[in-house]
Amino acid sequence: MAGLLQRPQVAATCLLLCCLTGGLSIPDPRQRDALIQLEVSMQTGGQMVLTEAEERLDALLLKVKREEILRADFPPALHFFNARRLIRASPIFSLLQKMPKGGALHVHDFSMTSVEWLVKNVTYRPHCYACFTDSQSFRFIFSSQNPKALDRCSPWTLLESLRAKMVNATDLDNSIMGNLTLFTEQDPEAAYPNQDVVWNKFEQAFLMMLGLVTYAPVFRDYYYQGLTEFHTDNVMYLELRALLPEIYELDGTTHDTAWTLKTYQDVTRQFTAEHPDFFGARIIYTIHRGVNISVMTGVVEAAMKLRRDFPDIMAGFDLVGREDSGRPLWYFRDALSLPAERGVTLPFFFHAGETDLEGTEVDQNLLDALLFNTSRIGHGFALQRHPFAKVLSRKRGVAVEVCPISNQVMKLVKDLRNHPAASLMSENHPLVISSDDPAMFGASGLSYDFYEAFVGFGGIRSNVGSLKQLAINSIRYSSLTLKQQQEALALWQKHWEKFISDNAP
Repeated sequence: MAGLLQRPQVAATCLLLCCLTGGLSIPDPRQRDALIQLEVSMQTGGQMVLTEAEERLDALLLKVKREEILRADFPPALHFFNARRLIRASPIFSLLQKMPKGGALHVHDFSMTSVEWLVKNVTYRPHCYACFTDSQSFRFIFSSQNPKALDRCSPWTLLESLRAKMVNATDLDNSIMGNLTLFTEQDPEAAYPNQDVVWNKFEQAFLMMLGLVTYAPVFRDYYYQGLTEFHTDNVMYLELRALLPEIYELDGTTHDTAWTLKTYQDVTRQFTAEHPDFFGARIIYTIHRGVNISVMTGVVEAAMKLRRDFPDIMAGFDLVGREDSGRPLWYFRDALSLPAERGVTLPFFFHAGETDLEGTEVDQNLLDALLFNTSRIGHGFALQRHPFAKVLSRKRGVAVEVCPISNQVMKLVKDLRNHPAASLMSENHPLVISSDDPAMFGASGLSYDFYEAFVGFGGIRSNVGSLKQLAINSIRYSSLTLKQQQEALALWQKHWEKFISDNAP
């Protein structure tokens, strides 16, 4: 699939480098062209040999991209909340929606499914209660009888009864949706002036959502709907970071972590059986990085057992939550060393480098993640500031999970043309594109993030080869076995060829 530089090209490259280091005083146009082509060949997908049909589609994409880059309201230069409408109108985005994108390797459990579906479907179900918090937010619970009161929350109200008293429930629905997502029609820079504000809203939205999605019937439907939305966006495989919380029934009884993981497995098998072009999904068990050492030790113990009992669905382990305010990886070194000490395989997929606090203890998470042999790096926004970590991750084939929209919304970068991944793409560093928390950002699936990567930090030189390589990367750097990767790549290739056939001029 990925072509390599031919021997004559290698020879030409060596000759060019010799000439350039020889101190020529008069630049040769042929050497200039060769130098440009050499740089192009070094980028993600730069050594991909394209078919004639792929080249025709590439020429079309280049033409459209040149036109978009010249726009005064160039979407990657704008905040995603302001750019979303423009992106939806883009012919490039329309094409990316049709493109088979491989796998989404960095997505969180309770932000994968449309907030509108959650409100319009789930909150209209029987026995759904709500209370209103002191901070103008909501809490929800399903119960067969009036629930026990919560601190700092109004008395529980049955939503069915509340809506029956209203002339128009649209305002209530819109208010709930507004609290479940960061997306705003207002000026996002004014709404979220700093990282503290946006992270507080982000974490409050998760707390609000828990009572809805941890109700057993909703839990199954929510996950199935999330798989449907990714599948509709032409994603064929998913690796989901999941907290595996207690799931409750209408009578208040609860299920343990093993039940939750088995339910993920059962729903995945059902969805895959009903959608033969979907390859499957695996779970990366997560815990909030704000816990203490004792809790972390217990969770790592549980993760090793789950990995043993559910090898097909359980991919590995990670820590989640805001890096800047959470405990660093090194704080948990004893707990995280347990699998290696016991000779147990528990792959790590650590969030690391989702910060701009250069030189701090938090900033060292990138180095510690590699010391703990992480399989991939979640976000890796700070990787450019760690030259040895960058070299080591390339040498080991540890891919960076780049989530462009998330990094912008969470205020790590303002203009996506300046995202550090622009440099990583220019040198074909191992990376994949993912969407992190699409429902929270008013996005869905992977297409919006692929647009920002392809048009934004990919620049004018990113092409069909870049897109093809990124899709292939999402399978090659997945947690699938080598045999499964080969099967997934064969399935993806089939869809890719149809995509090119249907869309090449």
